[in-house]
Amino acid sequence: MERAAKRELVSTLNDVFNTTSVVVVAHYAGLTVADMQKLRAQMKQAGATVKVAKNRLAKIALEGTDVASISGLMKGPTLIAYSSDPVAAPKVAVDFAKANEKLVILGGAMGATALNVDGVKALATLPSLDELRAKLVGLVQAPATKIAQLSTAPAAKLARVFGAYAKTGEAA
Repeated sequence: MERAAKRELVSTLNDVFNTTSVVVVAHYAGLTVADMQKLRAQMKQAGATVKVAKNRLAKIALEGTDVASISGLMKGPTLIAYSSDPVAAPKVAVDFAKANEKLVILGGAMGATALNVDGVKALATLPSLDELRAKLVGLVQAPATKIAQLSTAPAAKLARVFGAYAKTGEAA
């Protein structure tokens, strides 16, 4: 790799570390190319990205960022998964690691907070940002629906009473 390409990669990684909300570091030794492609596809579908970079270059890119605490994890064949959604990358990484034991999660960072393996797994169990938004919209809409039901209930009761009187009048 030429020096210009290395500088470009360090610059790109530095931007990634400064802008993303969560970074997951994992060992990928033993994964086949097909497995890596499957992992990349799953990450892309969830809105996350996977990068394999030389540890030395990744450590240089980590300097001066909020996630600099993960530089100690950069030993051996490591990959970096990141996303702007704090749940997307950990969720896909943990799910993929369950299905494929050759992907070993080492830890990660969320903002300035360093995460160990349990922290990454805990993030993976949280609902995603879209799921939280859907729940919030449901909670906001529920009172409006109940008010509409309550406002129509007296009219429905009146209609039933009139219907009952009409039936009694027909029977007599």
